[in-house]
Amino acid sequence: MRYITGIHALNLNCSLETCGDWHQLALAWKNVTFGESEDSVFGDWGVERDRDVPFIDENQKWNVANHIRAALDLIDRGDFANAGGMNKDFICNDKYDTVIFDKVALLRSNSNWAKIDKFMEKEYRMKWIRYKNLQ
Repeated sequence: MRYITGIHALNLNCSLETCGDWHQLALAWKNVTFGESEDSVFGDWGVERDRDVPFIDENQKWNVANHIRAALDLIDRGDFANAGGMNKDFICNDKYDTVIFDKVALLRSNSNWAKIDKFMEKEYRMKWIRYKNLQ
């Protein structure tokens, strides 16, 4: 399934109790980032279907990553610059920590795992380290 993800999805509302990003008008909405669920270890998890997206074709419904999925896709792609601040700036809700950690753990076979691990330590500090120690 094709879906909007990354920084564009972070700038759209989703069904989660997360804050997302707030730079909607600064983005190039003609160059929306898309993902393909079949190409991802996450499958279609976290993709909300048939959404209105006000910044692109308003006569069409779109599949859009929720804020957690959008951040996970950024991490998976090694786009740590755009994923930076995900914990306090985009997710803003500790109740999702375990879900996020479980999904990030699926990336252990990723060639960027050492960088992903370092990123997660920076974002979640001891929470991430304790989680890893329990695995």
